[in-house]
Amino acid sequence: MKGEEISKLEAYLKRLFDNQSIAIKPRPRKDDSAEVYVGDEFVGLIHRDDEDEDDISYNFTMAILDYDLN
Repeated sequence: MKGEEISKLEAYLKRLFDNQSIAIKPRPRKDDSAEVYVGDEFVGLIHRDDEDEDDISYNFTMAILDYDLN
């Protein structure tokens, strides 16, 4: 994922969750996904799905560990 694409996704997530501490950072050696952070904490990955060139979408994956729920 390139800089402009990452910037648009980051702005969208900040608006959606009303949280200015969300940051999206490119992954080394991977161009189909980026890392999502809230502050300094890694929270998940966002993947670009471009199998159908006319219909690009993004999938956000976030793992929640059971000990985080306590």
